[in-house]
This record gives sequence, structure tokens and C-alpha cells, in this order.
Amino acid sequence: MNNVVKTKFSIKDLESLSGIKAHTIRIWEKRYNLLEPERTHTNIRTYALSDLQKLLNVVFLTENKYKISKIGQYSSEEIAAIVAQIVSEKSISNQNHAINSFKIAMMNFDQHLFHKTYNVLLEVKSFEEVFYESFIPLLHEIGLLWQTDTINPSHEHFIFNLIKQKILLNIEKKQQTVTQESDRTFALYLPENEIHELGLLFLNYEIVSRGYKAIYLGQSIMLENLKYLSINHPNLSFVSYFTVQPAREDIPSYFNDFNDMFGEQDLHLYVLGNMTGDIDESKIPSNVRVMLSMREFVNLIAKHTPIYA
Repeated sequence: MNNVVKTKFSIKDLESLSGIKAHTIRIWEKRYNLLEPERTHTNIRTYALSDLQKLLNVVFLTENKYKISKIGQYSSEEIAAIVAQIVSEKSISNQNHAINSFKIAMMNFDQHLFHKTYNVLLEVKSFEEVFYESFIPLLHEIGLLWQTDTINPSHEHFIFNLIKQKILLNIEKKQQTVTQESDRTFALYLPENEIHELGLLFLNYEIVSRGYKAIYLGQSIMLENLKYLSINHPNLSFVSYFTVQPAREDIPSYFNDFNDMFGEQDLHLYVLGNMTGDIDESKIPSNVRVMLSMREFVNLIAKHTPIYA
């Protein structure tokens, strides 16, 4: 995949970004002149970023009970104005519109739009709600868009770093306002060659929010580098996120290596991420817990019962 920033999109790109089938987009073009694509010398449609933005606005209006025949009578500017009015009235509580707005910000490298959308969401939602209801679905869609070559790494890095900034800012707020009420410590790390840290960062936020001590180690940590932590933190648990590493077939041996390194200490390891989906929990060590979602882990640490039971 190349790193050239995209300014032209195929109809397949529009389908991936909007969720509207290419066949339907063609019908909307022909029947309502909704989009006006350029044509290559081989008569293939190409669309500008403004076409993508208009299409996402149209999708928003159809989700808000507007008939496509009515929408087709409006100009792009009128459509955008109607969307802005609905968003204002609903305080952008519509999840799909917020996600589409973030996607437009990503495709156009528009930090202002990202921050504006985020700040308006915060007027009616908590940071946790924004993360679960908007950022997680957005990140899932980005993964699919990346796989289909609709976006490239520059888009992905841009939006990831903006979300990372928001998580870090909220972690800092919690560190300044939440009193540590437990002697339990969580060390958060990603395994070697794993760099996808947004999920782990958010777990750090949740841990700090609940009065636990968090030691955030970050990306690509070798197992042997964890050994020292147990010396000075007797009430220690580890949290990790397996998105692409280690490989599924290597996970059982990874758990065994973890336990061999700590010997008789029997430290607890909580693991989340895509690579854990097929793990047979009956075959993993008793001190290792595979969590199916961030919410499951958060619910666990929110309880006042011993979390390592």
C-alpha cells in the first residue's frame, strides 16, 4: 500500500466509507443527480472529497427520515445546512453522524473538525461514552477501510494520534483529581512487536479512574523487562493487549513463558485483543484471564470484590 494522500475516490471507496452499496449510489446519481463524478479516459467514475462529504450528509438525512427524492432537490450547501440544523437540535447525539464527521476529518486531515466534533459530543456525553459509542466503532471501521485500501497509513496515523491525545489528556485529569484508594497496581504493556496501543491506553484511563495505581509501559515490551516490576510492587497484576502479536499459535507458550519467568509469584495477567478470540480458556494457566472486551475488564475492576479471584 502506498502512502500517497488520496484526493480522488472510486465508487467502491464511497461504498466502503458510507455503507451505501455502489449500485444504490449509481441510482442516486442517475435519478437525482446527487453526485457528479469525473470520468477517466476509460469512463471510470472518480469522486472528489466534496462528493464523499455530500454522500455522508445524504446518508445522515436518510437516517433522519428524509426521502432521497426530497434530498435530491437540494444543493450540496443546502444539504449541509439541514444536517447542521439537525445536529444542533440533537446536540450531535446521533452516533452515526459523529462517526461520519470523524471520517471526514480523517480523510481531509482536518484537526479542527475532529476537535469540534469531539467537543460537541462532550456537551452531552462523558468521555467514556464518547470512547465506547464513537471511537471504538470508528476504529473498527478504520480497520476495514485500511484492509480494502480505501485509506492509507497516513490517514490511520492521523486519526489515531488525535484519539491518543484525548485519552492522554483525560488520564492526566484523573491523575490530578482521583485519590488512589487501593494498594493494587496494574502494569500495562504491549507484547514484543505490538504497537496498537489505543485500547491499552484507555484501560490505563479506566484503572486510574477507579483509584488503582497504573504503571504504563507502552509498546513492544519483552517479557524479561517485566521481571523488575514485581520486586517493588508486591500487589501487582499485568494487563496486555494482543492485536496482532503474538501469533495465535504462540499464545499458549507465551503464557507459559510468563509464568516461568515469575516462578512461584503467581502474578495475574489480564489479556484482551483480537488475537485472543480462539483461545481455549480451559488450557491456559489459572492466573491468566482472557477478557472478551474492555467493558468486561472495566466491570471487573469496578467491583469491590477481589479482582484476582
